Amino acid sequence: MYERLVDNLRPSRLPEEMPLLADRRIHMSLLVQPDLVQEAGRVPAQPVVTRIRRLVVVAALAAFVYGVANVAGKGYCPGGVNTDGTMTDAAGNATDVAPSCVALTLQPSAFIYIGIFAIVIGALTLVTRRAANVPAALRYLDRGAAAVVILAVASVIISQIWFGLIPISDWDGGGTFLYPFPFGSVDLEITPMNTP
Repeated sequence: MYERLVDNLRPSRLPEEMPLLADRRIHMSLLVQPDLVQEAGRVPAQPVVTRIRRLVVVAALAAFVYGVANVAGKGYCPGGVNTDGTMTDAAGNATDVAPSCVALTLQPSAFIYIGIFAIVIGALTLVTRRAANVPAALRYLDRGAAAVVILAVASVIISQIWFGLIPISDWDGGGTFLYPFPFGSVDLEITPMNTP
């Protein structure tokens, strides 16, 4: 009878109605062997911390490369100046007013930087809320790093191609251009042509 009583008090046999007793046994085991628990706790956290560091470094590098690679500019002046000093408009007609010139400058978009930041925060949030074990946490962090790189590279490619295809030579002094928003930001500057 004594053996049956001891057998029923083992942690594997504790009923679910007694969580406090189970918690006390766990806490007591932590107090008895704190060094072993700390050593065991370091091992699973190391890969996760390493991947978090890699995610942050990848995000910083992607933001830097995006900012450097997503810069371009082009300009166009319809009309011009004849050899006798008179000015002509886009159609080649003489005019007294200096024709206007347009300059477009491609710059990085703040929305892409916000997107990179949101991906990093989202990956870290998924790790804390949904990751049940170390491999799941590593998957979320790896996917976050991949998403950051894909966003930065795709934004540079899309905005550079789109900016290159803007028909600036069709500009006649008015109208608008279709910009590569949100992948890049374009500044438009219209100035009178400099005459000699």
